[in-house]
Amino acid sequence: MMNNNKSASQLYLYYILASIVIYILGSLFIPLIEIDSVQYGNICREMLQTKSFLQIFDQGKDYLDKPPFLFWASTLSMYLFGMNDFAFRLPSILMAVIAIYSTYKFTLLYYKKEIAILSALVIASSQAMFLITHDVRTDTMLMCWVIVGVWQFASWLQNKNWLSFIIAFSAIGFGMMTKGPIAFMVPIFSFVPHLIIHKQYKLLFRWEYLVGLVIILLLLLPMDIGLYQQFDLHPEKVMYGKTGTSGLRFFYWTQSFGRITGESIWHENDSITFLFENLLWGFLPWTLFFVIGLLAEVYKIIKNKFKIKSSHEWITLPGFLITYLALGSSRYQLPHYIYVVLPFISIITAKCIYNITIKENNGNCNKVLSIVHFVIFSILLALLVYLMFVPFNTNKLLITLLLFVAAIIFAIILYFNNNTIPKILHFGLFSILTTNLFLNVFFYPKLLEYQLGNKVTKYINEEKIDKSNFYLYKITDSRSLDFYSNYTYKNIEDLTASKKGDFILIEDKNTPDSLLIHFNKITSIASFHVSTLTGEFLNPATRDSAVDHFYILKKK
Repeated sequence: MMNNNKSASQLYLYYILASIVIYILGSLFIPLIEIDSVQYGNICREMLQTKSFLQIFDQGKDYLDKPPFLFWASTLSMYLFGMNDFAFRLPSILMAVIAIYSTYKFTLLYYKKEIAILSALVIASSQAMFLITHDVRTDTMLMCWVIVGVWQFASWLQNKNWLSFIIAFSAIGFGMMTKGPIAFMVPIFSFVPHLIIHKQYKLLFRWEYLVGLVIILLLLLPMDIGLYQQFDLHPEKVMYGKTGTSGLRFFYWTQSFGRITGESIWHENDSITFLFENLLWGFLPWTLFFVIGLLAEVYKIIKNKFKIKSSHEWITLPGFLITYLALGSSRYQLPHYIYVVLPFISIITAKCIYNITIKENNGNCNKVLSIVHFVIFSILLALLVYLMFVPFNTNKLLITLLLFVAAIIFAIILYFNNNTIPKILHFGLFSILTTNLFLNVFFYPKLLEYQLGNKVTKYINEEKIDKSNFYLYKITDSRSLDFYSNYTYKNIEDLTASKKGDFILIEDKNTPDSLLIHFNKITSIASFHVSTLTGEFLNPATRDSAVDHFYILKKK
């Protein structure tokens, strides 16, 4: 049993705050990463310059993919705090914090405070949260809106407070403005089973829901107007290789349900196990507790013949399972798609942690888990040491000193812990926090030096090159260059049309010797797609064969 609940809660809070500090450090030290994150940042840059808020463009071309809320929020942040990557990330970080708090408050409606704060700790310190707060996707905001909506709707079910009702449906509306109908479907997947299992059939059909739909429709109106004006009024536009594309139908059907029916052109990672396989590493250090907790929850509900006490919730388990099956049936999946139900996963995990390590004295189970965790996190820390010392030319003395300090701090925490919280939790938290702290401050910044746009921007600024005389040749992924230069560079198709003194960024394979008759080779740049790390790239001895080579040429 926990010796001091108050002391444990304070320690959990310190760990949560440490996680948030690491989110912020990541946003300060790590440049935006190709493809999605820097693409969204560049869209915000263009939006800020063109003042086109309803109709969205990407490098001057019509954009039809994600809804606009992330762009609106980050554009406002960049307007207030400047054209930089921290300002772009700030709304997502704030919403991640709100998601942590909302997970705590929702859990508190049905469980004791220890489980509620454990759920907040789990979601705050999961590897997924460290990733999606610096490599920004729409999923961070979507997750926030969904858990806010679920929390407030659950509050309304208990107290029938109109403010909770309005906030719940507003959150759903903003969630749809962030990533489409999935924000509407997850609450349905969660609450319909809950109401059915409790035989509260009348709550499935309430006149108040019509008011909620009106709230959603009103919030979506600006987005709908922009889509209609940009696409539905212009059927001649070619989008995804065809004309007659309806922006409204795309957002409300094709982009979501079309991935299941086959109408969407996207097709990748369509295995039903894909999301779970990626969740195994994305939910570290809590993966084992989650798997055990999930199996225990499923076993318990089947054993009880789908009967639960009236005071208990059946929101998180079906919310996760049904959402997983819906997303897993899609013909196009990416690892972060499942993060929309990260709060539910965290609550299932927190209940398991509480039951196994705190509430009951499961000595043998704790020993097994401790051994497995020791092996996993020893491998993780060994990998961290490798990444700190081998791939890049870092300050090895400083890193050695800081790793030693981290180890001393961990030893002090264990010594003075006095069994306030189980050591198995300390080791997992220490491993994941230390790993992400060092990755964010030392590894990722070095890695991003190999992102083409960042290196070219640095060269342009150092050499004070006139951006209007700088062109690209057969280069399609230039958003990081545009974002960090705060300039939209042009691609040229005919090099002979360039003028004396013009600069050309060109890939090695497109640079025949005959071309150099008319150009001087100013500098060469080694580039690598940093989101697809390979052992060949991480090994300094073989890196040259893994990178792509580009040149900056100057017309004679």
